[in-house]
Amino acid sequence: MIYRYETHLHTFPVSKCGHATVRESLEYYKSAGYDGVFVTNHFVDGNINYDRHAPYEELIAFYLTDYYEAEKIGKEIGLKVFFGVESTYSGTDFLIYGLTPEWFIAHPEIHEMRKQKPEQLAYFREAGALVIHAHPFREADYIPYIRLMPRSVDGVEIINANRSEFENEMAKHYAESYGLLVTAGTDNHRGPNQTKFAGMQSDTPIEDVADFIRRVRDGSMELFYEEREISE
Repeated sequence: MIYRYETHLHTFPVSKCGHATVRESLEYYKSAGYDGVFVTNHFVDGNINYDRHAPYEELIAFYLTDYYEAEKIGKEIGLKVFFGVESTYSGTDFLIYGLTPEWFIAHPEIHEMRKQKPEQLAYFREAGALVIHAHPFREADYIPYIRLMPRSVDGVEIINANRSEFENEMAKHYAESYGLLVTAGTDNHRGPNQTKFAGMQSDTPIEDVADFIRRVRDGSMELFYEEREISE
């Protein structure tokens, strides 16, 4: 039996760019046979659907609402839900795994570090996080230039279902050149209306985020990519 996991998922209303609710997204993944998902909404330094000038306490409280809802729905429908964060610096994004909601609530100082991204990433890693550079070669009109931080990350998302084959190949070359860990994820903003999917799979289920991190580090999970038709 194969156990599949979505590692890169955005939901509405927390992610401003999200087009599907928590329930729509989770019910789709359950119907598609996934064992679990990581909810990785844009953090308070990114495309969050809230006034980014608000106090950190307000921002983090709003940020966590989709995850807490996902936890409840996951228990209801039998889908594992794991916590993650996508942290941003001028269009350069990093997936943060291994830190809990409680950790983020207790560390408002990270909000002041958002413009010193290498220092912030080092702080995350010192606290036990796995830091993955998401879609490092993404090109868009709102991204001024490609920014790589190979000494500040643990790994690279080398398959992102919403990026081009060229961008993913460049990400793979980057990871291999620097000896970095590799992951795959959909970067799903559309829930059941997404047609291309990527993620991580294994022949035994992962128990928690720490187990996931161990398996990424030892290379015992496989990366996958697939295309699906939108169900009517």
